[in-house]
Amino acid sequence: MRQSTRVYELVREEILDWRLAPGTVLTETDVAERVGASRTPSREALARLVREGLVRTLPGRGVMVTEVSVDGVAQLFQMREALETYAARLAARNGDPVVFGDLLTRLREARADMEARSRPGDDFAAYYLLIQEFDAAVEQATGNTYMRDALHDVRGHLVRLRRLARRSPARMLQAAGEHLAICAAIRDRDETLAAQAVAVHIHNSLDNILTALVSEVAGSALMGASIPPGRPSNL
Repeated sequence: MRQSTRVYELVREEILDWRLAPGTVLTETDVAERVGASRTPSREALARLVREGLVRTLPGRGVMVTEVSVDGVAQLFQMREALETYAARLAARNGDPVVFGDLLTRLREARADMEARSRPGDDFAAYYLLIQEFDAAVEQATGNTYMRDALHDVRGHLVRLRRLARRSPARMLQAAGEHLAICAAIRDRDETLAAQAVAVHIHNSLDNILTALVSEVAGSALMGASIPPGRPSNL
């Protein structure tokens, strides 16, 4: 692995996991010291994070971890809908029904496990791993390298939002049903239904996130306001 790639992955994970909070200012020297690397790979890693939108350039000062705002989330979900609905169409057209049939079985089992819990907890780590596997299968089935790269960037921001705080068991159960509908449509090679199921999932996710964001942001000018550092939202 190239050193710049290692630095990129380490800093990216710290941003997604909120160890580097929105508004944190970083320089090449900061990053180099933080991960034990030289300045050149640190510069390359920061440039890659700028392109991904996880940090933005501060002229003469380095970069700053981008804030999470209502406007930004809405724009992110517009891009997500455009990419993921078409990716679902391609996956339904080109994907292996056996692969998606196996994923469908496992998604059903995961949802049944959620329903069976008398007092559901808020640790959905195993389910998130399964969804990552499902997402990877969809990306692979598209056969489109450019789309995979674009989805990678968008999903990085989604991971950041997800890790803000705990998901409610009710929303997770609803999302599990939405994932089942998407996977079943892809397995059945129904492009239209797959795209529609993705759109429903994205719209419900956006409503849930925006509701939580608005509840966190103080003041009357909610649109465009940012979550204060250290004030994660219950998404």
